[in-house]
Amino acid sequence: MSQTRTPSGPGAVDDDQPPLGPLVRSGLQRWMLANQVQPAGPGSAEAQQHSTQSWWKVMCLTGVDYFSTLSYLPGIAALAAGALSPVATLLIVALTLLGMLPMYRRVAKESPHGQGSVAMLERLLPFWRGKVFVLVLLGFVVTSWLVTITLSAADASVHLIENPYTPEAFHGKNVLITVVLLLILGFVFLLGFNEAVVVAIPLVGAFLALNAAVVVAGIVQIVRQPEVINGWTAALEAQTSGPGGLITTAVIAFPLLVLGLSGFETGVSMMPLIKADGATPEQRMRSRVRNTRFLLTTAAAIMSVYLVATSLITTLLIPPAAFVDGGPANGRAIAYLAHGLMGEAFGTVYDLSSVLILWFAGASAMAGLINIVPRYLPAYGMAPDWGKAVRPVVVVYTVLSIVVTLAFRADVNAQAGAYATGILVMMFSGAFAVTISARRRGARRATVGFAVLTVVLLYALVANVVEKPDGIVISGLFILGIVAVSVVSRVRRSFELRATEVVLDRTAQLFLRDAARRTIRLVANEPNARDAAEYQEKRRDSLRDYGLDEDDDIIFVEITVTDPSGFASRLDVQGHVMHGHYRVLTMEGTNVPNALGALLLHVRDETKRRPHLYVEWTEGNPVANLARFLILGVGEVAPTTREVLRRAEPDRSKRPYVHTA
Repeated sequence: MSQTRTPSGPGAVDDDQPPLGPLVRSGLQRWMLANQVQPAGPGSAEAQQHSTQSWWKVMCLTGVDYFSTLSYLPGIAALAAGALSPVATLLIVALTLLGMLPMYRRVAKESPHGQGSVAMLERLLPFWRGKVFVLVLLGFVVTSWLVTITLSAADASVHLIENPYTPEAFHGKNVLITVVLLLILGFVFLLGFNEAVVVAIPLVGAFLALNAAVVVAGIVQIVRQPEVINGWTAALEAQTSGPGGLITTAVIAFPLLVLGLSGFETGVSMMPLIKADGATPEQRMRSRVRNTRFLLTTAAAIMSVYLVATSLITTLLIPPAAFVDGGPANGRAIAYLAHGLMGEAFGTVYDLSSVLILWFAGASAMAGLINIVPRYLPAYGMAPDWGKAVRPVVVVYTVLSIVVTLAFRADVNAQAGAYATGILVMMFSGAFAVTISARRRGARRATVGFAVLTVVLLYALVANVVEKPDGIVISGLFILGIVAVSVVSRVRRSFELRATEVVLDRTAQLFLRDAARRTIRLVANEPNARDAAEYQEKRRDSLRDYGLDEDDDIIFVEITVTDPSGFASRLDVQGHVMHGHYRVLTMEGTNVPNALGALLLHVRDETKRRPHLYVEWTEGNPVANLARFLILGVGEVAPTTREVLRRAEPDRSKRPYVHTA
């Protein structure tokens, strides 16, 4: 079987150089375009150019986001639920262990290349509907993870400024400090994923150890002062009127606390980074899924213990007035206890640890963006081809993060709505996807359980949108931006040579090898009945319209458009002898002109002869035909095919011929 990659040109791949080789000129360009995120598909995880890591190391990279919520979540819980904070936190823990963990374990199994719930839902809708759906969902993904980067960096600057030892010169410089932290974060990712993992491991280890020390000190304090328990129970009685009031208050506070579950989606998105064992791709895929499940389960167990413990000590030991806006424990409850229980020196160390992990919490979000978005937009033709390279994407996200920071003046509260909306949409989409999956598998119990989880997350999403409608507005702006960029990019890249590879079967090779002894003449035919009369009439018309002789060999080429919303595809060309003596090449593709261009260049390279293509003019309005080409993959075939060839092969003396009549 003949198999070659498409010739060099826009969007083409050459075996002798990197996939973006024709675009690479300087050493800086080669460095920027070196590492590329592979599109989702069989073996794509194996093709990643960055090294993989043990699952527990990758857990630290996801944990800088997930575990860093301990810096502010206990304070949010106390402010939202008051004395009921531990009860509301228990609801979150129950949701984590009984809902979110099983859900994302299932997501990991059904998207083993790290695509997450986006890929699961993409499969539910075909063609352009699926593409538009993915673009909308990616808008929420970008919202949640980009705002995670900016919000975490802004929160880190708050912890830095509020430390008693911080010089006065830093006060009021939140925006500047946040921008500097974002630039440093972007620089770390320009170095590579391995460097990001190396930084994450000690940050997570130190932060968890310091939190454990504060928890132990808090429990010791409670044991020494049992009256705080009496005060807490009295506050419970005053705040609630029986079990009904207790549950109601906890449920109302629930949407605010569910944001502490943001680490699951990033954990799944980083599956390609997780080391896997096995001799075959299938074995490695199963190993990667298993290791990802270890990651998710371990992270959930650790976080559940810390959430319950920190919620309890902050509620019992911190006065309610300290949690209000402007209070010393607002947004930094554990840091408040660290200073109060263990002294200013230890508190300063804790503040430094909080600053570092909150700053680097954006790393897991950055890794998620790098591993998710480039898998879709460039593959759809809806982003420049360099969008598959890691470092240019890091630069783009860093610039966007700085723009968002400047727009919100590094205000944590101002960004909370967008952050919550994006996270909740991602979790809701994941729950909905696994519900559909369980139903299709016939797992009734799992279907009911995941359906309940979907309703719970939908409630949290609606409650958040009602409370902070600015979040959905900001997400909408990101969605509009992605759609606009996608449409412009798709139109600009429509004339690229979009076949990933061209493969001829043995019969097709024999046809072309025989024709190459004379002149290779390919006639484009739109298949209809495919009976003898159709081919006889097509041959007669071709001889008349193109001035060919009766003795000239003709090979018909028929292309069936499968999914016109796709961008690049592999062309499997099959040769057939129809009705005894008509030679026909058939193939499937995402569109006709680009497939014809790829075939012609492949034939030229294989036979060392310039083939001739004969194709009819398309009847109708040229503008309407161009729109049909962009949307349906058909339309004005002749000039479009010629333009594809012109861009792919600048040298006219080497370019295949296109004839029309």
